[in-house]
Amino acid sequence: MPGNETAGLSEAEAARRLAQYGENALAEHRTSVLERLAHFFWGPIPWMIEIAATLSSLLKHWDDLAIILAMLFINAGVGFWQEFKAGNAIALLQIRLAPKARVKRDGAWKDIEARLLVPGDVVLVKLGNIIPADIRLLDGDYLGVDQSALTGESLPVDKRVGDDVYSGSIAKQGEMIGCVTATGTSTYFGKTARLVEGAKTESHFQRAVIRIGNFLILMTVGLVVMIGIAAFLRHDPLVETLQFALILTVASIPVALPAVLSVTMAVGAEHLARMRAIVSHLVSIEEMAGMNMLCTDKTGTLTKNELTLGEAQPAAGTKPDDLLFVAALASRRDAPDAIDAAILAGAHAGKELDDYTVAAFHPFDSVAKRAEAEVEKQGKRFRVAKGAPQVIVDLCDLGPEDRKSVATQVDADAAKGFRTLGVAKTDEAAKWHFLGLVPLFDPPREDCAETIAATRGMGLKIKMVTGDHEAIARQIARQVRLGENIVVADAVFGDDMLADRLPAIVAADGFARVFPEHKFAIVKALQDAGYIVGMTGDGVNDAPALKQADVGIAVSSATDAARAAADLVLTAPGLSVITRTIEQARQIFERMTGYAIYRIAETTRVLLFMTASILIFDFYPVTAVMIVLLALLNDVPIMMIAYDNAPVALRPTRWDMRWVLVVASVLGTVGVLASFGIFWIARDYFHLKPGIVQSVVFLKLLVAGHMTIYLTRNKGAVWERPLPNWKLIVPCECTQLAGTFAVVYGWFMAPIGWGLALLVWVYALGFFLIASGVKILIYRTFAHFRNEGAEDFPAGETRVEA
Repeated sequence: MPGNETAGLSEAEAARRLAQYGENALAEHRTSVLERLAHFFWGPIPWMIEIAATLSSLLKHWDDLAIILAMLFINAGVGFWQEFKAGNAIALLQIRLAPKARVKRDGAWKDIEARLLVPGDVVLVKLGNIIPADIRLLDGDYLGVDQSALTGESLPVDKRVGDDVYSGSIAKQGEMIGCVTATGTSTYFGKTARLVEGAKTESHFQRAVIRIGNFLILMTVGLVVMIGIAAFLRHDPLVETLQFALILTVASIPVALPAVLSVTMAVGAEHLARMRAIVSHLVSIEEMAGMNMLCTDKTGTLTKNELTLGEAQPAAGTKPDDLLFVAALASRRDAPDAIDAAILAGAHAGKELDDYTVAAFHPFDSVAKRAEAEVEKQGKRFRVAKGAPQVIVDLCDLGPEDRKSVATQVDADAAKGFRTLGVAKTDEAAKWHFLGLVPLFDPPREDCAETIAATRGMGLKIKMVTGDHEAIARQIARQVRLGENIVVADAVFGDDMLADRLPAIVAADGFARVFPEHKFAIVKALQDAGYIVGMTGDGVNDAPALKQADVGIAVSSATDAARAAADLVLTAPGLSVITRTIEQARQIFERMTGYAIYRIAETTRVLLFMTASILIFDFYPVTAVMIVLLALLNDVPIMMIAYDNAPVALRPTRWDMRWVLVVASVLGTVGVLASFGIFWIARDYFHLKPGIVQSVVFLKLLVAGHMTIYLTRNKGAVWERPLPNWKLIVPCECTQLAGTFAVVYGWFMAPIGWGLALLVWVYALGFFLIASGVKILIYRTFAHFRNEGAEDFPAGETRVEA
């Protein structure tokens, strides 16, 4: 192999080639700003507004025309802003999840974004990497590559020096050095792995909200048709009736519903990213809010992943220093992991190690359970290995007594919380000899016990999942107060019927000696028991379990393959990051649920009142212009729902359509009664003129509608914490004041003066308090039925506060 092939490029040459070949990414079709904006003037809703504007111009109602056109442009502006905001949030998440590549530049290894790779770059491909470009392998022993996503081959393909590996495939075993041959659209398959998914996949919540939208559309169309039929039978002017019907339809249909949903999730995802948790699938936020079972890795999540070396335990005839030296030879010096770093630091043999040449190195993987190196000094070659004691014992083919002695020592170390590695070396006849044990200790995080207690207080059950010995797992579980019922994975996941062992699986506090295939079985078993399961993982072989889990969580040290399979990617270690993420997900869910209730209640309140007034009293309670103003003034605070403070549910939350409809319908009915009350006071008690009555009703609908936003944002009294965010309060109150000024001074309607306006405010506040009491009563009734009906739910499932 020519030496210059593995020398790599200089930064200057890489920059020149980047300019020549472009970034290592597929060219995306980007829609221009004007095209995106024009989209909001084309479609059923814009068409109805445009027809209404045309009718206004034909009737020469110029004031109406101005307001309707304002509605058209403001609706387009709001929709464009919401889409722009959601798109920016998703783009930022994609940047944060951009795959990395280890490349040799200016003679030194460094990590860069994979999109900056250029042909000629020398890269290191290791276990768990997604191949970032088309690469010809130059150096190394072997590489097992999973090409199933590209070629359909179900089994990994072994690659060696001179072979090509293609962009988008996954390194399953080994590691090698290679040279990039093609990037971006020039790669063999013309595409790279895409780690981040946009908001196109619908979650259960989104489908439910879309069903709500369809229901409201059908109700709106049905009631508007009834109004149209009544107007026709009464011989009302046809053009004006059609204009009114179109405007009422536009104002009542929840046009902003999908946009508000997307922005709420996108803004929440941005906040999660600042908390060191990146959502790779926005729709998985709902599953996080409903998760009631968390299976978490021990190392790095419950513990610090800061290994310290214990006292070496050499076999007979081996010196402690020799044991540690051989363990150091079996470690990677250029890019050590936590175990290698601890051994290299403890061996104190830096200069002596330089006398040895590593001819081949096989890194540790979760299948072989050992790391192995072929070492040469002064023409003599031998092999060294370190790994799981049982694997090293089998490698050395120890006798029964020696095996028992090693197992006893491992158990004794494990009981003290030590993780133990076996070390071995070959002689001149290539026979393996067992040299002894190296104990390592990884202390639990200081805040872990408190975090576990807090997480359990949120209604989650936690189970430890570790590949370590059960005694180690039990010791750590005891220290973090997780529980001591640790089950060996093979004891419950055998070939016989799983149903008989399901109670033992559910009752376990953790699982030890876990292999990747066990993780998948753990997730499936707990899901079969009725739980919404979150599973953490970091290795390439964890990908099936992460995909199967309701919430797959890639920890901070995860491989590219694990990140690609996960719904949530952590960029900081520790259980507390997951706990904070769950809290935030529940807040996002509460915001979306509150908006759904508000939208149903508001549409019900306005439509039923309008329809009943026209059909029963032959009176239009508001004009077409008032409807347009009402819709415009409502749009402003709705945009800010995504930024509001929201309560954190004390238990996992799941979508419950029944109670959302019940709460919304009751609040809507209360609103209808309140509207008829002010209508009766204005028309029959004060005997006001029809124009004044319409202005009074308009102000009441506006003020009470904005108060409904405050009403639906929590389940208790409006003054209960968390209080509304100023970003919601300011637009709410500003639009209420703007509407009040319009009514008082007669902008586009008959003026009513400050006296009547204050009366309407007092009246709306009074019914707001009544509606608040009704809401609290509904939720308390719901909580009572939920507690009584808990036995109807599967184990682990919790009924949800809507």
